[in-house]
Amino acid sequence: MNIFKNKKTRVFILIMSTLVICAIVIAKLYYDYQNRSIDPRIVEANKLYSQYNDLVNIDDHNAIFELMDSIEFIYKQYPHYSESYEVGVLYNNRAATYLSIALSDSLLQDSLFPLVKENAMTSIEIYSKWLNEFEDLSEEEITDKISPYFNEDDPVFEEKDINRFIRKRVKQIKEAQHETPRRLSVSHTNLGIVLRHQNNYEEAIEEYFKALELWPDNLAAENNLSILLGQPLKKRSIIRQLFPKDRITE
Repeated sequence: MNIFKNKKTRVFILIMSTLVICAIVIAKLYYDYQNRSIDPRIVEANKLYSQYNDLVNIDDHNAIFELMDSIEFIYKQYPHYSESYEVGVLYNNRAATYLSIALSDSLLQDSLFPLVKENAMTSIEIYSKWLNEFEDLSEEEITDKISPYFNEDDPVFEEKDINRFIRKRVKQIKEAQHETPRRLSVSHTNLGIVLRHQNNYEEAIEEYFKALELWPDNLAAENNLSILLGQPLKKRSIIRQLFPKDRITE
């Protein structure tokens, strides 16, 4: 009886192990395919951006600014990307970095707050312009709109399936249609924080309301607004921390 049970157990373990291995292989193949589908002109920008969170975690501000400059240099070379939402992300990341430094050292605020405002406002301009252009487009409309920017005569696409890159870009834009209003909300929040610290309370309140209109679950905007209105602050619940309702992809 024990021999029979042990045999069944070994078979079960073997089956489960095989399924796990198959799942890993399939996932790797899928992500490899997705990575190979990224526009080769901006692959290096994606690689560079993968370093961003690590630099933020160690507070290496100089490296962050250098990284943002390098990524922007790549995007600015191509008309389709030069004013796209990705560049808006870069400007708001700069704003967030300047803001982080300023809030940690009051002696630097007079010099850094103007830089926060400048970069936050630029990100707002880029996000808003991009949304006006792309927010309501269908996949077919996006494909028609971006296809001229993917020229088959460009050597970078030689002997490659250019339609694969277009499909990938359309998918990215569809995701950005959902995410960019929340990114824009973060930009308004950062701008509001600077205005609040500069005692421009009415303007700060306007920015927080704009932020919450775009993203009602923006807790940073809600709590900064509560500070000005003398209301209690809210904490994000454990459930919301583990399973956030909304996601920001920077």
